[in-house]
Amino acid sequence: MVNISEKEIIAQTENYIKEIFSDEATGHDWWHIHRVRNLSLKIAETEGGNRFVIEMAALLHDIDDWKITGNKQTSNAKLWLKKIDVRETEVDRILEVIGQVSFKGAGVETLATSVEAEIVQDADRLDAIGAVGIARTFAYGGNKGRPIYNPGIKPELHTDFESYKKTTAPTINHFYEKLLLLKNRLNTDTAIELAEKRHIFMEQFLEQFFNEWNGLD
Repeated sequence: MVNISEKEIIAQTENYIKEIFSDEATGHDWWHIHRVRNLSLKIAETEGGNRFVIEMAALLHDIDDWKITGNKQTSNAKLWLKKIDVRETEVDRILEVIGQVSFKGAGVETLATSVEAEIVQDADRLDAIGAVGIARTFAYGGNKGRPIYNPGIKPELHTDFESYKKTTAPTINHFYEKLLLLKNRLNTDTAIELAEKRHIFMEQFLEQFFNEWNGLD
């Protein structure tokens, strides 16, 4: 159980994030953050970890994400944690977790160095796959003006973060460049089990998509 001051900090942070992300249209909206928080806490029930650090990192994990903020150097997460007087040791732990959440390319290792980072990273990746993951992927592609599919543009397994960030490939490519890879890049047994059905659903979706694309169904 978190104590009352931690509960108040979490409540303030939730309201802060809701205000920022309520109208976000790339699939990284408040409801994505809400699901990641809930998935993180669900995984933590089995896997352990500091629940306060986990919940705060989950709530703040997208506030400095390059896909939303660009390449701004200011850490909004750090500024917020200082503003609400989170203990210095916990600020450092929360920021460390946030820094280890994002996928950075198929050929880039994204090591989680604590159980808390493993859990939040897994929760974020679970929300990127399955039915919700598919919906979010097309929301992002549409928001960025990307085509749905172009057979002439092949998927690329990016070997560095910069090339991954710069890609403007069609949305279907993203399944092969990231989403289908995530099941085998999860950390916790709980997340691996949750991912199985979501991964299969994506494979079924792609099979149906290409059948319809090629006029076979």
